[in-house]
Amino acid sequence: MEKKGLIVAVDGHSSTGKSTVSKILAARLGYTYIDTGAMYRIVTLRAMRDGLISDGKVDDEGLKRVLPSIVFGFKYNDEKKRYESYMNGEYVEKAIRGLDVSDNVSLVASLPYVRELLVEKQREMASAGGVIMDGRDIGSVVFPNAEVKFFMTASPEVRARRRYEELKGKGEQVTYEEVEANVRKRDYIDEHRETAPLVRVPDAVLIDNSDMTVEEEVEEMIKLIRSRYESRD
Repeated sequence: MEKKGLIVAVDGHSSTGKSTVSKILAARLGYTYIDTGAMYRIVTLRAMRDGLISDGKVDDEGLKRVLPSIVFGFKYNDEKKRYESYMNGEYVEKAIRGLDVSDNVSLVASLPYVRELLVEKQREMASAGGVIMDGRDIGSVVFPNAEVKFFMTASPEVRARRRYEELKGKGEQVTYEEVEANVRKRDYIDEHRETAPLVRVPDAVLIDNSDMTVEEEVEEMIKLIRSRYESRD
């Protein structure tokens, strides 16, 4: 099967993480997986290492100078069955956790020039084909002409039930009605965000994964990908 560009948006398996299916799918197909969230964390790690974040503020000029030197990498660990993040060839996931990078990611992610750089980097990665972008809005911006776009989701009721059970398991005091209302509100926002015209494309395939395991989702997507490609040959 010729390698193409794919956009995958997964929702439903909160216990394993939304991007799990995308990562497994990329490994099965031999694709490059683009992790936007990890790219933001890598930029934040570099900024923290270089002393460019202090008192909740970013040294914009300093960060702009070092941004072009960052080389992003994502490698699949066969033993651990997961993708891992690299910066300039260095494995950085332990460093990211050790420096509490998460405390500053939102600060860095809010900077327009960082997003612009990441989008450009992702376009470069996507240009060779064989790339999976996990996420509807930024994926559609990076390569809107991707051959296949899969938006995998369970029904709002199923997602709300999963989220409710997850929160109750953490001891949070919430009602199912509150959780379901929040899920539906997020769905409404996603449907009406400014990138929606890019998201709602004829190529989109909606899969109700409410009763599927992660492996079943991957198998279903591979089957549909092959079917879509074969129909175009």
